[in-house]
Amino acid sequence: MDLGVSLLINSVLLGIGLAMDAFSVSMANGLNNPTMKGSRMSGIAGVYAAFQIAMPLIGWVCVHTIVEYFQTFETFIPWIALILLAYIGGKMLLEGIRGEEEDGNKETLSFGVLLVQGIATSIDALSVGFTIADYSFVPALISALIIGVVTFFICMAGLKIGKTFGTKLAGKASVLGGVILIGIGLEIFITGIFF
Repeated sequence: MDLGVSLLINSVLLGIGLAMDAFSVSMANGLNNPTMKGSRMSGIAGVYAAFQIAMPLIGWVCVHTIVEYFQTFETFIPWIALILLAYIGGKMLLEGIRGEEEDGNKETLSFGVLLVQGIATSIDALSVGFTIADYSFVPALISALIIGVVTFFICMAGLKIGKTFGTKLAGKASVLGGVILIGIGLEIFITGIFF
C-alpha cells in the first residue's frame, strides 16, 4: 500500500478512536446548553481538535527526545484524565441537582473549563506519539492534522446531538452531562490502569 494512502487511512482511524472521548464531552456540553449558537459550537470543536493535533505531536517530540521521561509520565495519564473529568462532571452534576441550570440557561462552559476538557479528552493522544514515531516530522504533522479534522467533525456531531436532547431534557441536562463526564473519566482510568 502506498505510504500516502496508508498514512491517510491510519490517521483517520486514529482520529475516530481518539475523538470518542471528545465526542462524549461534546454531547454533554450540548446537553448543558441546548441554545448554543453555531459559532460557539465551532469554537468548542476547534479547541478539542487543536488539542488532538498538539498531543500526538508532543508525544512524537517526546519519543524523539526524552523517551524515558515520557514513559514515566504516561502512567499518570489515566489519573489526570479521571481527576479533571470527575471535577468538571461533579460540578455539572451538583449544579443540575441544585437546579442552577434553570437560571436563564446561562453559559457555564468558560474558556478555562473548555481547556481543561480539551486536555482531559486528548491526553491519551500523547501515546499516539509512539504510533507515529516512525514517521519523519512532515508525515507526523499531516497525521496529526488529519486527526484534528476528524475530531472537529465528530465533536460538531456530538454537540448537535447533545443540543437536540438537551432541549428535550430541559431540567435534567446538567445532571446527565455531569454523569457522562464522570463516566468518561472512569472509562479512561479503568482502561488505562487495568488494560
